[in-house]
Amino acid sequence: MKKQGKGQFSGSTESWIHRAWRRFLRHRLAVGAAVVIGLLYLVAVFAPWLAPYDPIDDIFVTRRLDGPSLQHPFGVDEVGRDLLSRVIWGSRISLTVGFVAASISLVLGVTFGALAGYFGGVIDTVIMRIVDLLMAIPPILLIIAVVAALGPSFTNVIIVIGATGWTQYARVTRGEFVSLREEEFVESARALGSKTTRIVFYHILPNCLAPIIVLATLNVATAVLIETSLSFLGFGVQPPVASWGNILTPGRQYLRHAPHIATIPGIAISITVLAFNLAGDGLRDALDPKMDV
Repeated sequence: MKKQGKGQFSGSTESWIHRAWRRFLRHRLAVGAAVVIGLLYLVAVFAPWLAPYDPIDDIFVTRRLDGPSLQHPFGVDEVGRDLLSRVIWGSRISLTVGFVAASISLVLGVTFGALAGYFGGVIDTVIMRIVDLLMAIPPILLIIAVVAALGPSFTNVIIVIGATGWTQYARVTRGEFVSLREEEFVESARALGSKTTRIVFYHILPNCLAPIIVLATLNVATAVLIETSLSFLGFGVQPPVASWGNILTPGRQYLRHAPHIATIPGIAISITVLAFNLAGDGLRDALDPKMDV
């Protein structure tokens, strides 16, 4: 078994990607999860064409709380709206929040982690003490407090989740930079007169991508869960706009007589989070250089 050493990423990008892709394809659960994630995003993108009814304006008062049927495969909610349409449109909110918030966290965390890990000293101390402080506060409590201050809205939820979820990226990136900044290929780049930005972005950062990519995949699932939790509690996307979380909120009142209102969006959330976690596990194995054969 051949072990890929530090700093080899930039010199053999094509072969590294090919080996990682080959290992990922051998992970059947991860491949299946990736397919599910792709289908979920296709549903979100094509929601206007896939939803049989308008999720807000089409109301069937006489069929309130009706269970699944041919006309309404997921049943009807407490107002009389088609649940399938609301779940489809809700996927847009939840998946968009998950992806955009995770992207914001990734950019912030990698930036601060790279600064702390490469320069060290006072910069490292200040950034990591901020990270320690934020990680000492339960994330959901911090997010609820900030959203309550700013007001519940789609945009505020994205910003708050993204701005409070960067600490893990910072710790991972900082650790990778600390271990790589004294490697021979970095010292050689310095000796050749390479600028700091080139050393960071061309030589060090590519060798940190594996754990960052895995963390980003898992972070999307976390962001989806946080968004649904906020919407469920009334701090997220507000009705009548459909979100998986705010569909669940009234559903808890009808668990005995109309369990489909709560269980169907709950199943959608579970499938989404499970798919991202399985895909993350597959990526972790695929991007591990120790797995080279």
